[in-house]
Amino acid sequence: MTVLQKRLLTDSDAPNRSTGLINGKSSNILNWDDVRYSWAYPKYKTMLSNFWTPFEINMGNDIKQFPGLSEAEQNAFLKIIGLLALLDSIQSDYAGKVADYLTDSSLNALMIMLAQQEVIHNHSYSYVLSSLVSQQQQNEVFDYWRTETTLQERNDFVTNGYKAFAQEPTVRHFAQSIVYDVILEGLFFYSGFAFFYNLARNQKMVSTSTMINYINRDEQIHVGLFEKIYKELLHEHPEINTDAHHDFVISTFRKGAELEIAWGREVIGNQFDGITMSELEQYIQYMANKRCNQLGHGRDVFPDAPVKNPLRWIIAYQEVDQGKTDFFEQKSRQYTKTSDANGFDDL
Repeated sequence: MTVLQKRLLTDSDAPNRSTGLINGKSSNILNWDDVRYSWAYPKYKTMLSNFWTPFEINMGNDIKQFPGLSEAEQNAFLKIIGLLALLDSIQSDYAGKVADYLTDSSLNALMIMLAQQEVIHNHSYSYVLSSLVSQQQQNEVFDYWRTETTLQERNDFVTNGYKAFAQEPTVRHFAQSIVYDVILEGLFFYSGFAFFYNLARNQKMVSTSTMINYINRDEQIHVGLFEKIYKELLHEHPEINTDAHHDFVISTFRKGAELEIAWGREVIGNQFDGITMSELEQYIQYMANKRCNQLGHGRDVFPDAPVKNPLRWIIAYQEVDQGKTDFFEQKSRQYTKTSDANGFDDL
């Protein structure tokens, strides 16, 4: 198997425009007007235009509402935040490792931006929790991954998937790690996103759901970036695009979806008006097929899954990756930028 070589700090004998995604030659001097991949600069502009920070969101109304949520709603809220904190912590580290091996300077820059956005996502979870619960409970939420069996299984699934690439960075392991990445960013978040959006459509915790919406938008862009990298990798290294690799992709997406369904059954189930477990399971299967197809491997993960989104109402909240306008900005909502931490002056 072809082993990946780490990018050099500088190479005076190499051109500024890289000669390859990995194991290529590049001076590592980044000139956005002279890059190998035409899609890199548009991705950069999109990621840059979507920059945001948690401080922009006033948590005042959510602070008032949280104690009035049902016990089941509060429990699901905190468990899902704990899951998201785990996933984004893993993701920022993975993005840094990928950046080390991308010999194209523009893609290395995009990966560093992606890692920085994951750090902001993690900050947003701390920001939400510090607004709503005590420091002790916040610490407990960030430790759920140690104590919750379902979370541990999901954690092992992703970390073991990344581990082969981290320990033995070959072209094949890199391709496989991208499959795990797309599952993490494009599937594992989605039952949790559905929970928060369902709260918002019932006028509950709208500010938290707005932040989730921004995170969701970032993750869609990240999936799109890794989709481009994955396809370029297979194009430049067709020897890894085998039937065995295709079977690996299908089976890995299926396992990932099964873990997401199990998580949805545990924290959401049929406890909340507006979303049923049957719909959520179909939605996760639909998303698994969609993500697998994005990578070029068809919709064979769940052949009997719906071909259209079964949670039609969620589209207004979720599919907002065109610019900064989102559903909440199109409707009247209690949201203002604030310069005071967490909007406590609104209490």
